[in-house]
Amino acid sequence: MRKGVSFICVMLCLASLAACNTIQGVGRDIERGGQAIERAANK
Repeated sequence: MRKGVSFICVMLCLASLAACNTIQGVGRDIERGGQAIERAANK
């Protein structure tokens, strides 16, 4: 029982780390898109 709970905790931690990286990547993509729009507007 204890091994199962530990395994679930580890898996949840890994999933949350993967989600953080995904959200961070989306944030970078949105920022780059905004920069491209800004450059196009300044031309």
